[in-house]
Amino acid sequence: MRKLLVIALVGLAAQMVDGALGMAYGLTSTTLLLLVGVAPAAASASVHLAEIGTTLAAGAAHWKFGNVDWRVVTRIAVPGAIGAFAGATFLSALSTETAAPWMAAILFTLGAYLLVRFSRPLRRNPTAGRLRGRFLGPLGLVAGFVDATGGGGWGPVATPALLVSGRMEPRKVIGSVDTSEFVVASAASLGFLIGLGTEGFLLPIVLALLAGGLIAAPIAAWLVRIVPGQLLGAAVGGVIVLTNARVLMRAADLDGALPVLVYLLLAVGWAAALTLAIRILLRTRRERAIVRAATTPAQSQETETVNA
Repeated sequence: MRKLLVIALVGLAAQMVDGALGMAYGLTSTTLLLLVGVAPAAASASVHLAEIGTTLAAGAAHWKFGNVDWRVVTRIAVPGAIGAFAGATFLSALSTETAAPWMAAILFTLGAYLLVRFSRPLRRNPTAGRLRGRFLGPLGLVAGFVDATGGGGWGPVATPALLVSGRMEPRKVIGSVDTSEFVVASAASLGFLIGLGTEGFLLPIVLALLAGGLIAAPIAAWLVRIVPGQLLGAAVGGVIVLTNARVLMRAADLDGALPVLVYLLLAVGWAAALTLAIRILLRTRRERAIVRAATTPAQSQETETVNA
């Protein structure tokens, strides 16, 4: 019962992060399940089954707050579902010994990507035009496959790619990715059901993750406008990198002082990413304050002229 309560709290925290960033629910939850000894395929299957409920709630909340671009959702969800079904089938065919390092490597890579991505400014270029289907389709296919094989990855692949394009508001990127993930999670769950059977899903863990996620989903959709995603993304990336580095080093049979050195280097990199993220966040706030200070007098002068 205590372990299930912890998992429920992790589901709540993971959904808060996912709702604020458009990523990291699967990565955070799967990393924890692997850490406590759950088999890779069962961990990914259980997380994706829980995500059917959490993504449905998150999508509804984002839609209510106007955070969804339905054109993007329809063009990315179907290819994502195809990729997720293929990835689930692939992971189900691997043995536990083979799958654990594979999944850890994917999670480690995605965590490192989060660190790099959120230690740099997030640019937006609304004049670049709308996103095309020939970009969204392959993106969904790749993101869906990585999501199923890595136990998470839909958000870390899809969200940064859409943000980098600069053609959507960040809140609409997050809302659209979260909403389309319902279709992806359903397809992945179907693939795991065919490959593993019902015994591949750990129902108590699914229910615990679902309970925490359902509580957090509407709150996260509301907080997406005020939570500093820059800092949160760097923080989550570091946790995922450090946790999965343990699995990779164990698979490589590293011993002695080498693992300590690796952990030290990773911790330094994480600290550097957090520092850069904080600097970017503070600089952005200063720039916004300067713009507000410059526009307020001008607006006041215009008002006085009109009144005169």
